[in-house]
Amino acid sequence: MKVTAGGSAIKGWTVTWTFVSGQSVASAWNAQVQTSGSRVVATNVSRNAALSPGASTSFGLIGSGSSSPVPELTCTAV
Repeated sequence: MKVTAGGSAIKGWTVTWTFVSGQSVASAWNAQVQTSGSRVVATNVSRNAALSPGASTSFGLIGSGSSSPVPELTCTAV
């Protein structure tokens, strides 16, 4: 997944989403991922926290369960 800073520099980011029943995260890289029930929160790691205006970074994960429906992601800059 790609995270891109807008018109201003950011010091960190968070991506959140909600899985449907049966979906889960098996592993992730380039982000710290925490789950609470069906809610998932991915936050930056130190090496990809700060982004210049318009710059981007990415993180990935391996999920399990059904691939449908695809959850809607919400990204927040810190």
